[in-house]
Amino acid sequence: MTSDKKAVLFFFPEWGGMHLTAWRDPAAPQDPTMDFATIKTMVRKAEQAKFHGFFLADTLAIRHSLSSRALSRTAKAVRFEPLTLMAALSGYTEHIGLLMTASTTYNEPYHVARQFASLDHLSGGRAGWNVVTSGTPAESSNFGREAHMPHDQRYRRAGEFFEAVTGLWDSFDDDAFERDKASGRYFDPGKMHELNYRGEFLSVAGPLTVARPIQGRPVIAQAGSSDTGRAFAAGIADVIYTLQPSLEQGRTFYADVKTQVADRGRDPDHVKVLPALVTVIGRTEAEAQDMLALLDSLVDDHVGLEQLAAVLETDLSSYPLDGPVPDIQETAIGAKTRQRYFLSKAREQNMTVRELMRFAARIGAVAHTPESIADHIEEWLHADAADGFNITFADTGASLDNWLHFVVPELQRRGLFHEDYSGTTLRENLGIPRPRSRYVAEAARS
Repeated sequence: MTSDKKAVLFFFPEWGGMHLTAWRDPAAPQDPTMDFATIKTMVRKAEQAKFHGFFLADTLAIRHSLSSRALSRTAKAVRFEPLTLMAALSGYTEHIGLLMTASTTYNEPYHVARQFASLDHLSGGRAGWNVVTSGTPAESSNFGREAHMPHDQRYRRAGEFFEAVTGLWDSFDDDAFERDKASGRYFDPGKMHELNYRGEFLSVAGPLTVARPIQGRPVIAQAGSSDTGRAFAAGIADVIYTLQPSLEQGRTFYADVKTQVADRGRDPDHVKVLPALVTVIGRTEAEAQDMLALLDSLVDDHVGLEQLAAVLETDLSSYPLDGPVPDIQETAIGAKTRQRYFLSKAREQNMTVRELMRFAARIGAVAHTPESIADHIEEWLHADAADGFNITFADTGASLDNWLHFVVPELQRRGLFHEDYSGTTLRENLGIPRPRSRYVAEAARS
């Protein structure tokens, strides 16, 4: 790794705090998830902190893994639809990237291509698509399906979906629109292309009713870390989001993904690997620990055990809370990587069920000072375990303020983070080239 490598940092907000009980903090906003003014303030602070982008996760179902009783004691039931929110936020921000999730299982390519192309134009080239196959079985019943599509089948559909969406984004060449009032020709018809895609799952004619995105195509993010997901990400993603429980496992994942990217004829430097980092930031170690302890103190056992069952896909309520975490068979139903992450942490730290329950309620949050989190980022960058991180705060406000005022200056002092945005588009700020249209590339080859 070169010594001047700088971290790519995304803000991965959970508006009510990632910790299950963050909303109960007396300092938390009264309505952290549906109050646009609160959300707008947080995103503008993230832009002040020079985050490259903010990364909006989404599912298409309420968390049915929690009972209504447990769910009612969290701020996790409701949230804005991401496209609507991103379009609104694009008018209140100038530089930060706007990445959001859209499922390839419960959408159609034409809708997604049109939405993201529109967002890219509205934001001046800052849109990003987090490509997900939907890992939550509860989503299927919201779309009239009796069962959730199997893992491998979802990824085959996702491959077709991506091919169709990116093809639709190339419906018009960059220079297709002449808008010549004298001649009366608005665009060159020879520079409009029909896709006529046909696959196992999807059929899309095109062309799209939106001009080619400012970035050529929005930045592509992908969070699959299973073998199938990893291979898929290596073929399409500009940004790969992952959960890695240790530095060594992070290095292994990083090396494997970068090798797979190169094997597909892509430049590994143009694919950014960003592990998740869930944290609370205190100005001192004692303050950070107190912040996390306050949130832990607000968790009841019922909610904690249900959350643990959700992340492990196994109910441990019949086991002694102060006994060891039992051996659990990994499943293929939902998110394999999340389950593996929590089990690895339990084994690595010899956790009891209660300790793992509290860790699950934290959603993996760790207390940090500005210096210690800068140490962590520096260590992973220098070890070639990451190109940066997806940062989520366990609480609803203090950590973001401390990040802005204390962490960013410390990272910049160490030469680990940019001083300002270097371009106008998300691709420019990430150092990822703008792709040529497939039709222009084909013409150049012929």
